[in-house]
Amino acid sequence: MSRHSKAPFYIATGLLILAGVLLAVLRHYQLGVPWLPGQQQPVWLVEARVDFRAWGEPVTVSLNLPDSPPGFSVLSEQAASPGYGFAITQRGHDRRAEWTIRQANGPQTLYFKSRLIASAQTDTEPDNTPVTASEVFLEGPDIAAARAAIELAGSRSSNPASFTRELITLLNSPTPDQNTRLLLSDRTRAEVLYLLINHSGTPARIAEGLRLEDARRQQSLLPWLQVHDGKRWLTFNPRTAEQGVPDDVLLWRQEASSLLDVTGGSNSVVSFSMLRQTVPALQIIRAEADGQAFGAFSLHQLPVEQQGMFRMLLLLPFGALVVCLMRIVVGIKTSGTFMPVLIAVAFVQTSLLPGLAAFIGVVTLGLLMRGYLSSLNLLLVSRISALIVLVLFITAGISIIGYQMGYSTGMTVTFFPMVILAWTIERMSILWEEEGAREVVTQGFGSLLVAIFAFLVMRAPLAEHLSFNFPELHLVVLGLILLLGQYTGYKLTELRRFTPMKRYD
Repeated sequence: MSRHSKAPFYIATGLLILAGVLLAVLRHYQLGVPWLPGQQQPVWLVEARVDFRAWGEPVTVSLNLPDSPPGFSVLSEQAASPGYGFAITQRGHDRRAEWTIRQANGPQTLYFKSRLIASAQTDTEPDNTPVTASEVFLEGPDIAAARAAIELAGSRSSNPASFTRELITLLNSPTPDQNTRLLLSDRTRAEVLYLLINHSGTPARIAEGLRLEDARRQQSLLPWLQVHDGKRWLTFNPRTAEQGVPDDVLLWRQEASSLLDVTGGSNSVVSFSMLRQTVPALQIIRAEADGQAFGAFSLHQLPVEQQGMFRMLLLLPFGALVVCLMRIVVGIKTSGTFMPVLIAVAFVQTSLLPGLAAFIGVVTLGLLMRGYLSSLNLLLVSRISALIVLVLFITAGISIIGYQMGYSTGMTVTFFPMVILAWTIERMSILWEEEGAREVVTQGFGSLLVAIFAFLVMRAPLAEHLSFNFPELHLVVLGLILLLGQYTGYKLTELRRFTPMKRYD
């Protein structure tokens, strides 16, 4: 009777797994999303966020957009601006996104999302349009200092490119002379370079670029210098004197006079978020097209900030599956049911070896301090609260010591959840008092072992690819977890206990 009562459960679980597989197959064939990572061309999703405060008047917001950025091609652009009219205008090489509304009041947030793909173009094409140097104004001692710097750099160069490199090297000297210190006293290096090069008669302008890093948020544009050598614009890094645009830098603004103009508001600011997608560029366009079944339900439609968050969260089911296998089938003891998953998530942020060292260090110091707290006979709530504060001080101390010693990985200990660490220390301390140090070591080692296995699975490129691009496969993971919940057989670690019984067979 009991065997037949489980039939609906197995049928429902089978349907759950089948639904996950079928939905994944449909997404693959309809949108063309590949099963394996590395089969698609990387595409960068860059999102500009404009925040400002409206005055209750008509509002016009104008944001500069990339126009033929070196090394990249724009695949698609779209704006998220509820209630606003939107249009893209272009005057020469100045492309701008314009939002308008009859009346707005209070804090406002506008989004502009652009998908870009790397192209073979690495520099600007030759331009026969005559370009003249911009008129700059220098007064008093700045004139003499500028002339001295120009003469010094000019004596060591033979063309605009070498002249620019010599100027950048001069301004970045660890021991600047009096003229350099005067010019840099109230200006940035990019501004000084712009003034000096144009003052020498060579056309120059300041561009702004965005360094592309996966899942980065709240990023700002960095200044770059562009100099015209008579045929084309050459790009230089004003911080290193390197010529050319690196592969991971997107020049957002080149010829525009301003990045952002806001009429009818104040306190405007622009920040950028970015995400490196693993879906082919062609399929991204298809996913956004009307009539696609999965187009409106794709995680790629979310804001970039939320996509970065879901990329991490969608790895948790794989970690939970590993914990179920290791605890139910293998029989490894851990401190807490899903503590290894949380440790594995921290390892994903810190990398494995620094994370292991940080975790062992924090827990060891916490156990020593917990021993002192137990002598005070505090209530449980007060003891846990005190442990949270102590764990915070321990992590801060490890981060500071690691930074002072030159190990930036020491600062990654802050990714560990403080409350969970405090509870882990409390559980291990109680376990030490009740069952001895051996059981503490057994469960602690088991937790770290399971966390390492979960980390290896979660960091696997295939797991990262499938979890984000085929979220319906988590139905399959859920079905496997439900089936493991019905397992009542021997654990692998128990087979050793019953080995002596073989002699009586």
